[in-house]
Amino acid sequence: MNNRELFFRHVGQTSPFPLALDIAKAYGIYIEDKDGHTFVDFISGIAVSNIGHCHPKVVQAIAKQAATYMHTMVYGEYLQSPQIQLASILASLLPQPLESVYLVNSGAEAIDGALKLAKRYTGRTELISFQNAYHGSTHGPLSIMGSETFKNAFRPLLPDTRTIRFNQAEDLHQISEKTACVVVEPIQGEAGVVLPENGFHEKLQKRCKETGTLLIVDEIQTGCGRTGKMWAFEHFNIVPDILCLAKGLGGGMPIGAFIASKEIMSTLTYDPILGHITTFGGHPVCCAAALASLQIIRDENLAETATDKGLYFISKLKHPLFQGIRGKGLMLANPMENNQRNMAFIQAALAKGIIVDWFLFADNFLRICPPLTITYAELDWVAEQFNAIADSLD
Repeated sequence: MNNRELFFRHVGQTSPFPLALDIAKAYGIYIEDKDGHTFVDFISGIAVSNIGHCHPKVVQAIAKQAATYMHTMVYGEYLQSPQIQLASILASLLPQPLESVYLVNSGAEAIDGALKLAKRYTGRTELISFQNAYHGSTHGPLSIMGSETFKNAFRPLLPDTRTIRFNQAEDLHQISEKTACVVVEPIQGEAGVVLPENGFHEKLQKRCKETGTLLIVDEIQTGCGRTGKMWAFEHFNIVPDILCLAKGLGGGMPIGAFIASKEIMSTLTYDPILGHITTFGGHPVCCAAALASLQIIRDENLAETATDKGLYFISKLKHPLFQGIRGKGLMLANPMENNQRNMAFIQAALAKGIIVDWFLFADNFLRICPPLTITYAELDWVAEQFNAIADSLD
């Protein structure tokens, strides 16, 4: 059997139409398949490859750490320099009091840990999230997902959850002294890059403070420079009580984190002790990769240049089809007439060697999310192809 046949026989499938590219290698903004085709990865593996694929400094850090030591003991028991250095750089890049970092394996686990921490710290049980929000697919994150379609087949889920409307300040009164936490994306990703309006996040934080509710900000997709700042919440004059990271954090390796003040995080150490445990969270090789990735984003000013590159790319899109494009930095979405039109564009782009995608809760929007390292010349080429595809669809 060839790879394709083995893939469909033995690899678990949850999509009825996987792309099924047979990958040979990936580097920078490019992916090559075994048939000799080269593709521009214009979605960064869904906001993961912020510094491109196989960045030499990340590869070097992985190789060095793998040759030094890999797993030694459940996270939190030993002093492991990659964990300590990563936690330290994260603290240096965040406002006070966000200084205590719990490292995990993924975004979903970061959300799960944050939900547990909020319930433990507040002694409350109600969890509030927003319609069309995506926070992961394991049972905890699924319980607060903003789509009943994706949740109904897996009930019963966590009890005492409530979903309110994003950008609707009149819904904030539903946050009460019974609410442990509100979980929010600073910019809604899978809803089609929906930005907050009319000071919504400031109003949300004010209501949380009034009720003693913890504000959990999910930066799994928006973080690590994607929106033009290191963290998207910096655009909106708020500071989360708990911050969740993953995706672009690892430079291509699997890692996540939830981050809080020392006071809040310390509640996981008693009643009971070992209030959260992870065997492979904070894996030293993944931490070494994440440390190198953050240093690259910081030292090469990739967050700052993301804003310029996003605006530059939009300016090169001349066809009327792109007049409604929205977003921040290099996290952009373009509305299409309908899903069929969007899928036609995605297939035409693939034929030209460009990988783009749609959004989970907005399948008529085109996802534009290239590596932050993309050059202006590469943006010119993609824009030229986009304009040509739009002309062909008229």
